[in-house]
Amino acid sequence: MENEIEHCDYMHVHPETIEKIRAAMPDDDTLIDLAELFKVFGDSTRIKILSALSGGELCVCDISTMVGMSNSAVSHQLKILKNASLVSFRRDGKTVFYSLADSHVNTMLQQGLEHINE
Repeated sequence: MENEIEHCDYMHVHPETIEKIRAAMPDDDTLIDLAELFKVFGDSTRIKILSALSGGELCVCDISTMVGMSNSAVSHQLKILKNASLVSFRRDGKTVFYSLADSHVNTMLQQGLEHINE
């Protein structure tokens, strides 16, 4: 029924509008990937870490201090954020510094904050 438009008994369906919007919608695999990305954003600890990193790069010890968690707990969350391509890292000797992966991550955070503060 994906390409077939169902007609409601009590209201008028606008097939041209539906087809136009359907053609512009991302495919199912892309929507699943987007839902997975938003799941990562659905954890307040990860949001705290991303918020801290929006101020600049930090090592695990700095992040742990800022969010009030153990280094191992922060490392676990950073792995999830890294797997979702939301954070990147660089090594400087034995220290690993984390930062937001790109400006899109900061934009998503800022737009989310604007939305809830409206």
